[in-house]
Amino acid sequence: MTPEELEGLLTAEGQALLAGLREHDAVDDLAVATRLRRTHDARLVAAALGQARLRQRAVAKFGAVDAHRMYFTPHGLEQSTRTSVATHRAQRLAAFGPSGVADLCCGVGGDAVAMLRAGLPVTAVDRDPLTCAVVAANAAALGLSDGLRVVCADVEDVDTRDLDGVFVDPARRTARGRVFDPEAYSPPLSWALDAAAAGSPGAVKVAPGIPHEAVPPAAEAEWISDGGDVKEAVLWFDGRGDRVRPGTRRATLLPSGATLVGRGLPDPQVRPVGRYLYEPDGAVIRAHLVAEVAEELDGGLVDPTIAYVTADGLRPTPYATAYEITDVLPFGLKRLKALVRERGIGVLTVKKRGSAVDPEDLRRRVRPQGPHSATVFLTRVQGAPTMLLGRPAPTQGRPQT
Repeated sequence: MTPEELEGLLTAEGQALLAGLREHDAVDDLAVATRLRRTHDARLVAAALGQARLRQRAVAKFGAVDAHRMYFTPHGLEQSTRTSVATHRAQRLAAFGPSGVADLCCGVGGDAVAMLRAGLPVTAVDRDPLTCAVVAANAAALGLSDGLRVVCADVEDVDTRDLDGVFVDPARRTARGRVFDPEAYSPPLSWALDAAAAGSPGAVKVAPGIPHEAVPPAAEAEWISDGGDVKEAVLWFDGRGDRVRPGTRRATLLPSGATLVGRGLPDPQVRPVGRYLYEPDGAVIRAHLVAEVAEELDGGLVDPTIAYVTADGLRPTPYATAYEITDVLPFGLKRLKALVRERGIGVLTVKKRGSAVDPEDLRRRVRPQGPHSATVFLTRVQGAPTMLLGRPAPTQGRPQT
């Protein structure tokens, strides 16, 4: 899409085309395009069809209501933050009380929209003219234009020292795919960190796999999951205040908003498998806060290298999923197959950690049949390959008496 094609979509004719394509199945693209070109410009039809496809894909991140009102580019949609995560981050930014936020590398504006809805005036900066036009169009479509200022410029030319709030989302993808070298980000991560550190507050969105040793001492690192999937990490700064705790790690779980803050605990002790196995949320694991969960559960690890917590009692926690373990067995396909057949297990969920076994291959070879269900964990227990058979705890979230 070009800026000119976006302008065409914003016309009454373009809006009518988009409205008519909302429920259109992509399988019929050729036939629909042929029909629409009889009465509309071919370039406008192509732009509308492309936008309709992007909007359908965007529903997973932005929800149906917003996705079908917004505008996207393929690259911008790929790199955009889902609404739930952007909203959490925007609300935390707003809690600092900045007079506004500079959204550097604003993309299609998903974060800008969340910040505007959190009551923050936003200056969105990007060097791509189409991206800038899309941000402005999205704010207008959602009724948020009054709080938005769009600047088409290279973010590295922006002096953040006099800015109140700063948010930077460096591009981690190019036309050739994902970029793994932080200094190959656009802009480089080192520049983004310096820019955010000057803000009050400042925040940098980074990949959740960022090494802990790469987190600056002045930053507070937060890992965020949504529905159990780890989505991102954010490095928080407060260059002119003390509202950020430097060196702190936290894990935030959405949609509940539960936040676990690290206390610098030593690694949990290894202990025999108890009645319950707890699978910590991915954000907890990424933040290296399994020890905090183990202490909360009065539990220990099944193996010093595996992030499974075991305990004798069932305790409520938002930070891990509990399973009641019925069998602890040395790993063996024949043994598992016999047990599954004996108990009439027809639905077998296979989870693994510290095992090279392919779950789908194992399920095919075991061939579960029957009316019952179970979960098998393929892991190591004190160094030995082990199978833990169980089921989701029947009173998940409540203490058991």
